[in-house]
Amino acid sequence: MSDDDITLTAGDAEATVRPGHGARIGGLRVGGLELLRQGDRFGCFPMVPWCGRIREGRFRDGATVHQMPLNSPPHAIHGTARDGVWKMARVSENEAVLTYDLGEPWPYPGRITQVVALSEDALTLSMAVETYDSSFPAQIGWHPWFNRTLDGQDVRLDFTPAWQEERGGDHLPTGRRIDPLPGPWDDCFGMPGGVGVTLTWPERLELEVTSPEEWVVVYDEQEAAVCVEPQTGPPDGLNTCPRLVTPLEPLEATTTWSWCRL
Repeated sequence: MSDDDITLTAGDAEATVRPGHGARIGGLRVGGLELLRQGDRFGCFPMVPWCGRIREGRFRDGATVHQMPLNSPPHAIHGTARDGVWKMARVSENEAVLTYDLGEPWPYPGRITQVVALSEDALTLSMAVETYDSSFPAQIGWHPWFNRTLDGQDVRLDFTPAWQEERGGDHLPTGRRIDPLPGPWDDCFGMPGGVGVTLTWPERLELEVTSPEEWVVVYDEQEAAVCVEPQTGPPDGLNTCPRLVTPLEPLEATTTWSWCRL
């Protein structure tokens, strides 16, 4: 299938999917209101096969140390698939299935599948990392850039994490868990019962980001957008909290954004 952008529709909701640009969600409109910041760097992109930063771009798998390109010096950030061209495996009016084959600079073969499903009041993103060969550590996450202001109203964030990963001067977790601090944030939080973060644009829209995963990065230091990023482990998690993908056990994750009008 073509790698041209496609638009999914359900009721008055529209989602633009960009297979040729990292399988990112290029736009999400509800009743004509655009919820995501526009631009090639923004929208919502999948973070895979790792999330956030890898310290100095290096991760260990057993006795082997792998070096990733330093695309956010001195670290490597947000995986490799967001920069790739994905294949459209299947598309309908309100659902798209995309795949991406892992390759250089990632040292292991594997396949990523992302499903984008739109309904009248929710968008669900699901992803799986599979291997038919070598086992390897991996992470899955999503990096949405929600518009800070919607139709003249500034967003309000509400969430109750169990802990905050203490952030060092290099923007990576130190390994200590601390009581959550007030924002602004570029920080990872633990929610062991599952991620639940509510974004409210008063008198306009309420949107809840949920996921069965227990980590979420919240970034609200930018004037134009806020990010709420569910993921399967903390930043530098390939080193500190690896999840192993094996031929018998893929790594799978999902997140849902549900909304209601106010």
